[in-house]
Amino acid sequence: MFIQTEVTPNPATLKFLPGRVVLEQGTEEFTSIDEAAQRSPLAARLFEVDGVTGVFFGFDFVTVTKDQGDWAHLKPAILAGLMEHFVANRPVMAETSAMNSEPGEEFFDEGDKETVATIKELIETRVRPAVAQDGGDITFRGYRDGIVYLNMRGACSGCPSSTATLKHGIQNLLRHFVPEVEEVEAA
Repeated sequence: MFIQTEVTPNPATLKFLPGRVVLEQGTEEFTSIDEAAQRSPLAARLFEVDGVTGVFFGFDFVTVTKDQGDWAHLKPAILAGLMEHFVANRPVMAETSAMNSEPGEEFFDEGDKETVATIKELIETRVRPAVAQDGGDITFRGYRDGIVYLNMRGACSGCPSSTATLKHGIQNLLRHFVPEVEEVEAA
């Protein structure tokens, strides 16, 4: 098994491509070893590497976020954990885990239903695929008074360029197609 790695715009996050499906649908994010231990054997294994503070699963990738140490020391241990897990054909998620856990409920006024549908379609078709290439995910959280609220996960969470991505990329895209949008904020 050969696992490729890619840098992300977030220097604290590295993207690992195992050459196979990681999650059939949706995404999953883990920010603590306790959370990982309850929901994912693979995430729990990756948190055993000293310095790992976050694990994110996409369709065919895993991103790992660190708080300390350099990648030259962390990367071999992470690769070993991934390889051992996939070669042994262990499950990525615990059977009892709720898949696609999105933080919080969506919020918007009923009168904005059409606007929100357009915003969600643009995010799904134009934003999420691009963000996944960088090892992260952005999902709709809410819309109120011209402001779109988005959840940033994986490599996007805490990324130094995430503000520029939100303000210049996503905000400009949404404003172009949905004139009611005034601003985009991270939820």
